[in-house]
Amino acid sequence: MIETYFYAFLGVITVSLVSLVGVFALSVKEELLKKYIFIFISLAVGALLGDAFIHLIPESFESSVESTLASILIIIGILIFFILEKFLHWHHHGEDTDSMHIHPVGKLILFSDGVHNFIDGIIIGVSFIVSVPVGVATTLAVILHEIPQEIGDFAVLLHSGYTKSRALWLNFMSALCAVLGLLVAFLLGEIGRVFTTWILPVAAGGFIYVAVADLIPELQKTKETKHSILQILAVITGVLAMVALAYLE
Repeated sequence: MIETYFYAFLGVITVSLVSLVGVFALSVKEELLKKYIFIFISLAVGALLGDAFIHLIPESFESSVESTLASILIIIGILIFFILEKFLHWHHHGEDTDSMHIHPVGKLILFSDGVHNFIDGIIIGVSFIVSVPVGVATTLAVILHEIPQEIGDFAVLLHSGYTKSRALWLNFMSALCAVLGLLVAFLLGEIGRVFTTWILPVAAGGFIYVAVADLIPELQKTKETKHSILQILAVITGVLAMVALAYLE
């Protein structure tokens, strides 16, 4: 059993380290990064929508949760993020500090990604409880699944006003929520699987809200035809990456 815990912990730490893929941006010039950041935000839109509609929602419907209840939980997820953003905007306008320059969508991304990583930690933990090979396969699937999303999330944090180093650090801290999820999985055992089926549709709702309510309106500010075409292609690429992962899992 100790061996199972060790491999599971190793898997979760590896998944968390994927959040550091944004480190490549630290060596890129600020002006160049800002010029092409819209491509990565478009990629984030595709990855978030693809993740929600191709992975999380189908998994919710296939679980023991009744389809109507799963649909209600998706709507609840959207409402939770709507209310959360309202609160962040109130807090945002109530402060008179440098933090006013940070757009609330950055905090929403960190929160939604934290919830997602927490779920990933539970899934990995439950998989390792079944067997080490199943756990390893699940960890690999999660890593492949995280790479495009983490690049997109990092771009959104930069666009929200965070510095490159702070965005990288906060993204990594959000990724460490997977460790907490792993601990919950080991504490709950089989109950962890049931908990996951309830939280998955809520996370999907959060992803849909961030993509549609926050990121797409940002992309609409670009009127240039060339940039608009690149945006559409990047969104499609993000979705196709999630489609490809669905066949690899």
